[in-house]
Amino acid sequence: MDLKALLEAVREGKTPVDEALDVLKHLPYENLGFARLDHHRRIRTGFPEVVYGPGKTVEQVAEIFEKLAGRNANVLATRVSPEAAAAVRARFPDAEHDEVARLVMLWRDRATRGRGKIAVVTAGTSDIPVAREAAQTARVMGSAVDETFDVGVAGLHRLVDVLPQISSAAVVIVVAGMEGALASVVGGLVAAPVIAVPTSVGYGASLGGIAALLAMLNSCASGVTVVNIDNGFGAAYAASLINRSHGE
Repeated sequence: MDLKALLEAVREGKTPVDEALDVLKHLPYENLGFARLDHHRRIRTGFPEVVYGPGKTVEQVAEIFEKLAGRNANVLATRVSPEAAAAVRARFPDAEHDEVARLVMLWRDRATRGRGKIAVVTAGTSDIPVAREAAQTARVMGSAVDETFDVGVAGLHRLVDVLPQISSAAVVIVVAGMEGALASVVGGLVAAPVIAVPTSVGYGASLGGIAALLAMLNSCASGVTVVNIDNGFGAAYAASLINRSHGE
């Protein structure tokens, strides 16, 4: 139960004061020993704390997910191992596991937030896992999303064919590895803000995505901003906040 719902329940006499006090003991955060869960995150930013999978045990991921699910309609875990995903779904059979994006989503509130849509565009097929992380994150946060794959600069006619669809978006997320050139091209063709995501896709001199990162940071196209290598989640979070600023 979130704070607003709790206060309304007390006002309406549905929740006893002593029970409300017990809930408030765990606010603004709940100490699990290995984690301190920020239950006020959604009140401050509009979306709950997100579970980052790497470095956590299967049990830790599942327990954090369960605690967040007790107080939020939607819960998201990123970079989740198959074992951790299975542990979460054992507790929440309605949770969705996107194996490509490596996400687990509990998606109980499917209301649309923001009047625009977010376009997620990849340079190549190999960039799809990062793009799917972005697309699914944006959807769970309430944005409408269009996905367009494999329209990189090696064949610009492919991009031209889908440009009307991309141009209609409120925000465009461009996911590209190799030399990362697609972000500059799209940034010079659309009026929407472009969030560029460099990926670690590429041969040796791509340096695990650093080449694409530097290219995107040095883009001559105005309106292009850049997130960290392979950070589809971060791009989608920022894009969703921008999209919400268009109104609900």
